[in-house]
Parts: sequence; structure tokens; C-alpha cells
Amino acid sequence: MAQITLKGNPVETVGTLPAKGSEAPFFCLIRTDLSEAGPADFHGKRMVLNIFPSLDTAVCASSVRKFNQDASSLENTVVLCISADLPFAHKRFCETEGLQNVVPLSVFRSPEFGRDYGVTITSGPLKGLLSRAVVVVNSDGIVIYSEQVPEIVQEPDYANILKVLG
Repeated sequence: MAQITLKGNPVETVGTLPAKGSEAPFFCLIRTDLSEAGPADFHGKRMVLNIFPSLDTAVCASSVRKFNQDASSLENTVVLCISADLPFAHKRFCETEGLQNVVPLSVFRSPEFGRDYGVTITSGPLKGLLSRAVVVVNSDGIVIYSEQVPEIVQEPDYANILKVLG
């Protein structure tokens, strides 16, 4: 389990992120049109899994905007924005913000995603939501970067992520 904080208060997750060099766990998440999406849909591309608690928080919304901006310059790369928000909320947010370079995905039918990626929060007021984390998977399905953000209200290390993506 990862020990992180929410505004300085300790919070725990169900496990730890997949390790660098490991095979990324399979997932089946829900798109804004309620269709399913999994690794096969992004075959041959690098995947940036931008995982966060909810679009209805300033930091989560900011991370989706930032990844949308950066994604347009990344070759052979798809950014998946993953939270427990319903697909309808993802759609509304992306349409309102004019975000077209990220793939919004919901875990609302897939609680195993949080367990398999070690990001389900198990204590504190956000219990049941996902922690803020980033996992980068290469085109062969191998984890090449993982970051569990230590403080939920902190943004991920975008510069380091972009450096890994070269």
C-alpha cells in the first residue's frame, strides 16, 4: 500500500503502482459513449495513464488540461485520463474545455482497475476514489514510468513524464 497525503493528512491506497519493467495490468474502462476501451484499442501506441480522483477538483481538471496540451506534440502516444467520474461527466468536461487530445475513461464498471494498479484510496474522505498517479506504458505493454503523487492536491511531474517520452 502507498502512503500518501490529502492536504497533509495521511491516506492509504490498496497497493502500489506497477513497477517499471513490469507488464501493465489489463484494463477494460468505459468511454464517454459508454463503449469499452482496453489496451488492444491502443495497440502499438505508448499509453500515458493519467489517473486522478475526480474532474470536479481543480488539480485534476488542471492535469487533464495540461496533458491535453502536451499530448498533441507526442508521437505514437495516447493520453488516457482515468477516474471514477461517470462517462457523462468526462464528456461534459472535455466538451466544455474543448479537449480533444486525451481519451477520457471511467472506472465506474471496473473497480478492479484501482486494485490492479494499486490506486484505490482505502482511507480518508476520498475513500473509494483513485489516487493521483501517472503510469506510462510503452508500445509493447511494458511500464516505463510510474509516479504515485505523494500529496493528492499536487500535480504530477510533467517534465519528468515528457522526458521519459522523449
